[in-house]
Amino acid sequence: MMMSNVTPVSSNPFSPSPTASFATPSPIPSSTGVKAGFANPNNNGETQSQILKILVVDDNPHHSAGIKQLIELQSMHKVVGLCANGEEAVRRVGHTDVDIVLIDMNMPEVDGIVAIQQILVKRPGLKILALTNHDDHDLIYKAMRSGAKGYLLKPMASHWLIKAMDEILAGRIFMPPNIATKFFDEFHSVVQQHTAPDPVRQALLNYLTSREKEVLKLLTEGMTYKTVAERLVISETTVKTHVNNIFQKLQVSDRTQAVLYALKFGLVDTSDKLPSMV
Repeated sequence: MMMSNVTPVSSNPFSPSPTASFATPSPIPSSTGVKAGFANPNNNGETQSQILKILVVDDNPHHSAGIKQLIELQSMHKVVGLCANGEEAVRRVGHTDVDIVLIDMNMPEVDGIVAIQQILVKRPGLKILALTNHDDHDLIYKAMRSGAKGYLLKPMASHWLIKAMDEILAGRIFMPPNIATKFFDEFHSVVQQHTAPDPVRQALLNYLTSREKEVLKLLTEGMTYKTVAERLVISETTVKTHVNNIFQKLQVSDRTQAVLYALKFGLVDTSDKLPSMV
């Protein structure tokens, strides 16, 4: 997925972030010398350890291997599969017993946002944790809005991944404070953009051709240029030409601004789900 204004946090995704700040840190599972399991209350109110079955989705094989090793070192949980992209993950959840999916956001073909939506169509209620290197406001908001139950940066994984999974499996939302702040910043921004639209800027949508509107609608679903091309049966070069025209006509400079423009001025009805890619 070609996301704009997305800021990589660290080149070493499995070392703790020195700048991360947390309100009340919990003990790191590995530091206790005891591997963690998910505490699941039984009918008598007692807790019993549940071994989670985890699917890891990441286009970088080194990251996938690192996540798998981290989980095995710090817990008794089991990684039951590694997927290289969102499309593979959507297929996999249909026939694999999985408790939770750890998914990267920035992947080719089917990106993390679209994959989350399609996974939940196949497996409603399945727990999903976004695990990525990117802390862009818009990406965090889209991931949570699409159905993820948590968002964690890879540099924080060595300290927080097991806790994040436990929180999500317990029915809670997991976002470190710095991520939660960005999520609510974006939430308030979107709410404000949907109030009192500027009629002059709204009128700019009328300058888009039918094809340009089709392209823009698909971009709001999180599709890559390649996927848009396949959906509309046109070349990727043609898609990029349409996108450049959209930028010029709407007087925006990047894809994120164009998508927010479409949402703000009613090109896309956010109450309607766009057609699934599968």
